Amino acid sequence: MTDATETDTARDLSSARTLWDLLARRAARTPDRPVLLQEDRSLSFGELRARAERVAAGLFDLGVRPGTVVAWQLPTRIETVLLSFALARLGAVQSPVIPFYRDREVGFALRESKAEYFAVPGTWRGFDHTEMARRLGAKGVFEAYDRLPDGDPAVLPEPPAEGTSVRWIYWTSGTTSDPKGVLHTDRSLIAGGSCLAHALRPASADIGSIAFPYAHIGGPDYMVMLLLYGFPAVLFEQFALPDALAGFRRHGVTMAGGSTAFYSMFLTEQRKQPGTKVVPTLRLLAGGGAPKPPELYHSVVREMGVQLTHGYGMTEVPMITMGDPDDDPELLATTEGRPPEGMEIRIVDGEVRLRGEAVCRGYLDPAQSAAAFDPEGFLRTGDLGRLTDGGHLVLTGRLKDVIIRKGENISAQEIEDLLHRHPAVADAAVIGLPDAERGERVCAVVEQLPGAEELSLARLTAYLRAEGLSVHKLPEQLEVVDALPRNDTLRKVLKYKLRERYSGTVK
Repeated sequence: MTDATETDTARDLSSARTLWDLLARRAARTPDRPVLLQEDRSLSFGELRARAERVAAGLFDLGVRPGTVVAWQLPTRIETVLLSFALARLGAVQSPVIPFYRDREVGFALRESKAEYFAVPGTWRGFDHTEMARRLGAKGVFEAYDRLPDGDPAVLPEPPAEGTSVRWIYWTSGTTSDPKGVLHTDRSLIAGGSCLAHALRPASADIGSIAFPYAHIGGPDYMVMLLLYGFPAVLFEQFALPDALAGFRRHGVTMAGGSTAFYSMFLTEQRKQPGTKVVPTLRLLAGGGAPKPPELYHSVVREMGVQLTHGYGMTEVPMITMGDPDDDPELLATTEGRPPEGMEIRIVDGEVRLRGEAVCRGYLDPAQSAAAFDPEGFLRTGDLGRLTDGGHLVLTGRLKDVIIRKGENISAQEIEDLLHRHPAVADAAVIGLPDAERGERVCAVVEQLPGAEELSLARLTAYLRAEGLSVHKLPEQLEVVDALPRNDTLRKVLKYKLRERYSGTVK
């Protein structure tokens, strides 16, 4: 675990004004320690700072200046991190785009952000991003996969002196059909990453991992943690199990995760070889971004022999709460952890509302910003929850995920948590569907475990009744699918697609 000196250093560094300031401070303290590992390559903190300055100079030669909007759609690579820090050095406005997005989403992001430059990987995983950029009429297109702009740092202006200006435009992750441009500052990203770092308390001997798209809000969140505590992470350009296990084992990863779906994927691999740790060095799974069924927590701890700490975050607020590895197991299973100092949580009519430095500045669309904040400056999250006496947050669902059946409110998450305990269920989503008689009816959509007996609605409702679920909450429709639709970042289930698919069905 982290010693007192490392903790003091991390808390001192968390006061950095900008992301570039944070990198410069870390590079001055531990220039030779590795920070990024990928296959047979590595980069130290000192090399990250020096190389990012040369890339910044190359970008400056291209015409990028402080305040220039630069969109980039790049996979999780060392070069991507270098480009992002080079843009931070210049004080440009960055608009990261998830690399799996295509014409509709990319075109929307480019138009709304008014990007003046667009960095793409060329042809990646069989798709020509350069051609798409030209098709969309993108400005200033340049490829940035294994080669980056290069120049003499002597041409550079002074680094940005403050971190409270909007320099990041992130895009909501796609669990609703229409993305929003979310406005962040360097300080809001540092505050979010500090929450994650101080909760997990990593040591310099730890080896982390970034197995999700670096263009996700979790990219800088995790990078801030590396800079605060001075340890490295393995980057995975393409994450799929079991193929990625070789990379985890080769580098001796001690901390892994990303979201609930990642925990399930590791658990599936562990079950192929019970009694033998799937990653021998692994001690901790951590993440957020989606609800965590309590049974999944208990299964991971019991079968994998590692700790699991789950948190709560969103594109608008990269880290809100985080479980503490020393928390009581029941708290780790049933809550999202506690907020850090400086994060205010208020529950208003059941809704979780937030105020603090890690909260975004709003949205690109002023009307969306006006609707998102209450008169006291608290962000309306749309999530439902409650605080325990000890200050732990328990999420109970989404405002839009409340099913109103015959005038009674039903929590989809309550039913989902019970379904995850069913021995034949691999994953589940519960949705409300329009119903002329009831207003909405409850529909359960499940993935079954391989080899399990096929589920029927009668058997499923009998199980839920035996588990104590009230009769008025029982599903009236069951759909069994090979795979639930998910986004390409943290693998969140896209419930709007399920509603679109099944709204016309009558059972």
